[in-house]
Formats: sequence, C-alpha cells, structure tokens
Amino acid sequence: MIRIYTLLILFIFVGSTINAQENHSDAVIIGHVVSKGEHIPFVNIYLEGTNYGTATDVTGHYMLIDLPTGEFTLVAKMVGYKLGKKQVVLKAGETVEVKFDLEEDVIHMDEVVITGTKTFKRQTESAVIVNVLDGKTIDKVAAQTISESLSFQPGLRMETDCQTCNYTQLRMNGLGGAYSQILINSRAVFSPLTGLYGLEQLPTALVERIEVVRGGASALYGSSAIGGTVNIITKLPQRNSYEVTSNNTIIGSDALDYNVNATLTALSQKRNAGMAMYAFHRNRDAYDANGDNFSELPEITNNSFGINSFFQLDEDQKIEANFSATNEYRYGGEQIEGPAYIAKQSEERTHDIIMGGIDYSYNRSMNTGFVVYTAGQYTKRKHYTGIAPDDGDELQDFNNAPPYGHSKNYTYQFGAQLNHAVNNFVGAGTNILTFGAEFVTDDVYDQIEAYDYLIDQTTNNFGAFVQSDWSITQKTTLLAGIRADKHNFVDDLILNPRVSLLLKPNLNTQLRLSWSTGFRAPQAFDADMHIAFAGGGIQTIKLAEDLEAERSQSVSTSLNWDKPSEKHIYGFTLEGFYTQLKDAFILEETGTDESGNSVMEKRNGGNSYVYGATFEARTNLNRKLQIEAGFTLQKSRYEEEVIWSEELPGTKDYLRTPNAYGYYTLSWTPTQRFSASLSGVYTGTMLVPHYGLAGDAGTIDEDILFESPAFMETNFKMAYTINLKRIDSSIEFFGGVSNLFDEYQDDFDSGKNRDSGYIYGPAKPRSVFFGVKLFN
Repeated sequence: MIRIYTLLILFIFVGSTINAQENHSDAVIIGHVVSKGEHIPFVNIYLEGTNYGTATDVTGHYMLIDLPTGEFTLVAKMVGYKLGKKQVVLKAGETVEVKFDLEEDVIHMDEVVITGTKTFKRQTESAVIVNVLDGKTIDKVAAQTISESLSFQPGLRMETDCQTCNYTQLRMNGLGGAYSQILINSRAVFSPLTGLYGLEQLPTALVERIEVVRGGASALYGSSAIGGTVNIITKLPQRNSYEVTSNNTIIGSDALDYNVNATLTALSQKRNAGMAMYAFHRNRDAYDANGDNFSELPEITNNSFGINSFFQLDEDQKIEANFSATNEYRYGGEQIEGPAYIAKQSEERTHDIIMGGIDYSYNRSMNTGFVVYTAGQYTKRKHYTGIAPDDGDELQDFNNAPPYGHSKNYTYQFGAQLNHAVNNFVGAGTNILTFGAEFVTDDVYDQIEAYDYLIDQTTNNFGAFVQSDWSITQKTTLLAGIRADKHNFVDDLILNPRVSLLLKPNLNTQLRLSWSTGFRAPQAFDADMHIAFAGGGIQTIKLAEDLEAERSQSVSTSLNWDKPSEKHIYGFTLEGFYTQLKDAFILEETGTDESGNSVMEKRNGGNSYVYGATFEARTNLNRKLQIEAGFTLQKSRYEEEVIWSEELPGTKDYLRTPNAYGYYTLSWTPTQRFSASLSGVYTGTMLVPHYGLAGDAGTIDEDILFESPAFMETNFKMAYTINLKRIDSSIEFFGGVSNLFDEYQDDFDSGKNRDSGYIYGPAKPRSVFFGVKLFN
C-alpha cells in the first residue's frame, strides 16, 4: 500500500512538473473591454476549456501571461452583458492583443443555468427548459420580497390563503404549494415550517437570480418536485460595490409599509476571494379593509441579515459559503393594545430562523468536477391562534390557559456530486455523466396544548441519482436520468426516472420533449401546519393513519424561438404539460374534535389530472422598449368527488385553482437616466370554499362553494437616476402605484367568527410607493 501511495505521489509530481514546463511558453494576451465606448472593470476573461483566466482592472484592461500554445477561444463574461468570444492563436514568446466590445444583455435568452440538469448549461443547450427571473425584472415590479416577484413568471402564482396571518403558497402549473420544491442555492433547506411564511420573509436584496423549472422535469431533486422547482440563487460578488434602498409604501389610505435594504460586495485584490452581505428591515402596519377593527393585512416587523462568500483556494479548488438570520414578528386579527389572547380573534407569530450552507468543489480538468456540500436551517417559533369565547366561565377558562404554542424545526442536507464529460461518446458527441447522493433530515415539533394539537415528525430521506446529458450532435441532446429515494415514511425504495430530448433545427429554435415520474411522501407539509379560523372555531389538518405515498407521471413539450437582430430581439415559447397523480392527497372535512373545532383529514383520493398550455412572448425594441408576457390555460380535476364540507356535495374540480392566469411586464427606457415600467398579474375565476356560521352577522349562514371573479392587478413605476461623479456613485429616485385600479376583494367576512380562509385576489389594495436608492 505504501508503494502505491509513493508511486501515486511521484506520478502527480512528475505530471505537475511537465505541465508547468509546458505552460511557461511566454505566450501573452493583452487587451481591454468596452461597452458603448466606456471601459468596463472586473470583466471575467478566460480561455475556454482551460483554467487560465483573469479579470479586467478598474480601467477595463487585462493581461494573461504564461499561456499554453495553440488555437483557443477567449471569452469575456460579465453579468448584464452578452457573452463575448474571440478565436486566438497563441505562439511561444508572442503577445496577442484582443479587444472586446460587449453588448448589454437586455433579454437573457441564453444565460448559464444550473437547476435543470444540476450542471452548468446555457439555456439554449439545456434539454430541460429553465426560466430565469433576474434582478432587473424584480426591480421593474418593485418587489421587496421573493413572494412579490414570483408571479412574474409563466405558470406560477403566489396565493394568499389566510385573511388573518396572510399565509401564502406558491402554485405551479395548477398544483398546490406542497408540490413545489423551493431551493436556496440548489439546496433543499426550505422545510414545511419555513414554507409557511418563508417566501415573504426573504428579501429580494439577497437574490442574484431565480431559476424556475416547471413540471416533473425537476424530478432529480426528489420528493415534492412534482409541480416544479424554484431555485433562489443568492448574490456572489462580481466587483466592489454597494447599494442602499429605502422604500415607503402607503397601503390603502392609512397603513405604512417601510422597507430599507443594503447590500455590500467586496473582492480581494487578486479576485480569488469575496463576500456579498445584505441587511433588510421591514416595518408594516396592519391594514383593515372593511372597517370592522379586524385586519386583512397583519402587522409585520422583519430584520434579516445574510452573507454569501467564496474562496478560490487555487485554480482547482473553491469553497462557497452562505449564512442568513431572520427575526420576524407578525400579528393579525382584532386591533387591540395588549397581549394577543385578549383579542376576540387573532394570530401572533414570532420567528427566529437561521440558514446556511457550504460547498467545496474540485475541478482538476474541464472534463471532471466534484462537489461535496452541506446545508441546513433552524427555526424557532412562538405562536398564538385563538378565538375568545363571548363571556362567562368559558372566557375565564380561556384567559387562564390561552392557546399559545411553540415550534422547533431543523433541516440538514449532506451530499456529493461527480460530473465527468466523455468525449466521442459511442462515437458521437459529448456525454456529461452525473453521479450524486444526498441525505436530508427534517425534524419538526409544533404544539398547542390547549387544542390538543401536536405535530412531532422526523423525516429522513436518502437519495442517489445518475444522469446522462448526451449532446449527440450540435442539434440533438438526449438527457436521461434516474433517482432512487428511501424515505422513512415509505416502505419500499422509490425509483423516479426522467427522459428529455432537445432538438435544435436552427440557431433560433429549440424543441423539447420531457417525461418524468415523481412522488410525495405521506408526511405533514406546510399547509398542514396552518391553523385556520372557520365556522366560529379553528380548523386543523390531520393525517389519515393509512396514508400512502403519492406518485406522479408528467409529460411536457415545448417550442422556443428567439430572433435577435442588430436593434431588436423578439421571441416566444409555447409549452404543453400533462401530469397524472396516483393516490392524490385530498382534504376532506371529517367532523369536529372534543373542543368543537373542525377537523380536515388528509387522505388518498384516487387519481387526478392536471393539463394545459403556457404561452410566453418577449421583445426588446432598440434597447428602449421591452415587453415580456406569459399566459397559462389549464384544467385540474379529481376522478372522484372530494367532500370539502359535510354540508354540501363534493366536487371534482381543484379548489382555489383558476383555469387561466398570466402576467406581463413592459419597461420603457428612453434615456440612461429615466425609466418607466408597467406590469400586471391576471387571475381567472376559481372555486373558493367559504365556511359559514348561522346567526352571525359577519359571516354567511351556511357553507358555499364560491366562484370568485377574475381580476387584473396592475402596477406602475417610474425612476430617475442622477450620476454623482465626485463620489463615483449614482442616486435613483423612484415611485409608483401597486394595484393601480384597486381590484381588491370587497366581500371579506367581518368580526371574530370570520372564515379567514375566504380570501382571494391581489395580496393588497391600491398602494402608493416612493423611495430612493444610492449605489455605485
């Protein structure tokens, strides 16, 4: 064994010596990078297919020395600009000058993405279609939190499901929130508990971009990726910079929502280490829409802080680490002074959340890469959910033991992944083989003793996956993979294969076809931990004792076409999707508990189907006018009727699921200083359950299944920027109106016995906002 290690060390030493001798050829490249006549600092410059690279200095110039000889492709890459490539021939002892003139990337048609294949691929080369929501789009719609921005992606809806606490969920392709896998930097640390309010708690200040994979093509991420995957990728430093933004919003006519966020990025002198930091503070007043002294928007105070960093140990090794901490307080219900339990009806939440992760990657060559990673989150929550009795002994007993609860939740993920590219695979093209394994454990404890309510659940899932991403020709790519999962709530090993085919008839067109399977384990999800008010009491969800795993099959096909010209870009995407769910989870009312509170039971309800089509269109005219839009038509049905209320017959239609929804963004930038944007979110009619209480003036007398009206939420924003050359910075003044035409729900229940789940439409009424941003 000692001899083997000795020979191995000698081999590595000799190989490194020979490689070093070959590399020192005195071949040099010098040059600069400009855009619109101005030099661009901190642009990444590298030889494609090698580890040789550098970045432009503050004057936009660069130099690469001791390069290998031969013919190479030199690449210039910078966020916000199109990729620049030039062919170079390097000879020993010679210096080559290469100048780049980069174009601004007004529409990200071919961005590098990772979510679709778990490897870095350009969008047009990925067999799985990946949509990207970047910082520019988030800025156009004036989104302060991630939940406010996700509706501006095709096939996605952010839905508010509680009038008192404003619990939200992300719906993808007609499926509920529990079918969507939320990732932070590709890691599954969004637990069921953090899923309740997490997307509202995360500020957009931390976001570099959000990648979205709709449908089951993201099955390589394991359980709950049936509807799709949203990967929130946090900022890494590209240059030394800062940004401070203050945003003030007047909700309705009297509630104030104040936000301030700051980001700071710093790079070392050699650009081999850097850190991006953000801080976020939010203070929102409660808002009462119907004047009954019970809020429709809860009071929120949020303080968040985060760090995202990288350390390039050498040309082959890199460490990336991230950390964030959030403290949020929210209160909704009767507006009173004093503790929550003296209110007639209220919900109070205090969250303390810590998240973090670390990745170590090793890339010895362009053909082989290895990464090992760990990530986790810890959440501690104190909460109150209660309706006070009217008077007498019941009220005294309630005050003596009010229904306060506490929650603790941790999630850990450990994993490793190996990527290896095989050239001339089976005599044709390059095949990137991916092998990986990961372990995820989630422990949640949530208790309210007064209601005899308890979720004490530990889930463990070990998953292993293998994938072949075979570029057979320049026009054909075949992606095939399979994931195996062993979940502690499922007896058997679960295998989920997927296959995708990419055809590129020409440079502007991509045709894709995907088939995949998926599963959801019989465990508590985020919605199961939300206690609602309905029918004069509370409504809880329990799991049936014989609950089985839910399985899925998904098929999708899409046509993507983009046509760039010298001054214009335009294109569209048309996608059809079909998902069949076997043993689909349903919620049915099963009566009341000993305290008289309503119980909804999660059961297996046979099969269901979700199918439809999504159309996207985009154009940019002379870099001044940009339009993007998406629209989805779909249908969601169960094979058997679901009894959502004991008072009424069941329905086969999915509840709270419109058959039509979409969005648009329109931005106008006539000059570098001024910009204006118009955006909108459309939601069609849907069936919303409405639970009643006979004899109560603020509620309906009996349960009904209400068909909500269609609505369009329209937003407008203007911004003007002033350059402060003396301090090398700029200041932007902006303002606008959200929900311009005030299409806000006008038939809320009132009083303490209201059905808090009877809520639909835009998340807030007409709101005026204004603010200032200082940045460099």
